[in-house]
Amino acid sequence: MKISEVRTTVVGTPWRELTFVEVITDDGRVGLGEARMLNKTDTLLACIAELSRRYVIGSDPFDVEKLAWQLTWEEYGRVGEVTATALATLDMAYHDLMGQALGVPVHKLLGGTMRSRVPAYANGWYQGGRDPEEIAALARAVVERGYRGLKIDPFGAATAELSPSELRRAVAIVGAVRDAVGPDVALMIEMHGRFTAATAARVAAALTPLDPAWLEEPVPPHDIAGLRQVRAATTAPIATGERVHSVPEFRELITGGLVDVIQADLTHIGGFTGLRKLAGWAEAYNLQLAPHNVCGPVGTAANVHFAAAAPGLKVLEHFNDFADPWVAGLVSGAPVVDASDGAFALPTAPGLGVRLDHDACAEHPRTHVHFNLMREGWERRDSLSAVSS
Repeated sequence: MKISEVRTTVVGTPWRELTFVEVITDDGRVGLGEARMLNKTDTLLACIAELSRRYVIGSDPFDVEKLAWQLTWEEYGRVGEVTATALATLDMAYHDLMGQALGVPVHKLLGGTMRSRVPAYANGWYQGGRDPEEIAALARAVVERGYRGLKIDPFGAATAELSPSELRRAVAIVGAVRDAVGPDVALMIEMHGRFTAATAARVAAALTPLDPAWLEEPVPPHDIAGLRQVRAATTAPIATGERVHSVPEFRELITGGLVDVIQADLTHIGGFTGLRKLAGWAEAYNLQLAPHNVCGPVGTAANVHFAAAAPGLKVLEHFNDFADPWVAGLVSGAPVVDASDGAFALPTAPGLGVRLDHDACAEHPRTHVHFNLMREGWERRDSLSAVSS
């Protein structure tokens, strides 16, 4: 079985573009991968095309370590977001092909079944205004759908600093959500790396009494000293890692004791191959994994397979019940969160278990959207005027 072709398809939504990658073999099998590339889809497509010509065509899809080594070492450059994402889509598709060839689901290739249910938490649900009671009503609806965890960024378009009145508003929003969902539902606070260390520490201290499951990216990913300052200001767990694109770059976060929950993104850290290596490191330091997942149905399926096999899993992120729920129709076999327990079922079909519907994809052409977290109204996600340049 050798790879003969790599094909890409981009689907547009009002706030994200989903890039699907099909890796086709000489015996007619098709392996799938997917990534959501923030604001650089054209660059990703060019990278996939160039690297595929150089390394993928004619290769054996069982050689995933070789592919990762080639894209890391033979390219003689630091692996950044674009290359790591291109590698991830190909690595996903390789694993899909391996599973199909062997007649087993991908999680069986990752060490086997650790759990029969994969717990999920909801994101993308807070698409109203920033009125605390309005958001509280939306939060109640999330819990009614079975979710036992939900994430929110209550800070609007804040950058670097937060005024006293905006801090009070953010605390009021989180407080209203906590009152609405009760003490037993996990509430994750998304900070999107918005703040200086001093501001993030002040925000952390103000929100800690509301018992957040974690504070996510309180400072930009490069600000290690700032993260230490935030760590000293709160007893709440710290989560970070979605914008770290290679395993070695986690070294200071992990060995410095600066992270409790590792949020590496399978689609931005080289796919299953990269994330499995990071999972071993996390286990050595007694840390938990909560993979960042802003993908459509293929990337989500890949994350469910990884989560089913990962010893240190805490929970998996999921957007597709609330932001662009129609994306489930882009494939057959889309993973679904069960309303009875807020979890994904264990996949059983060979490979990833999903197949792309090209006709459905054609109904949603590219939007070329620019998603800007520093623009007022970004959280609506359903309005191009709110996020487009």
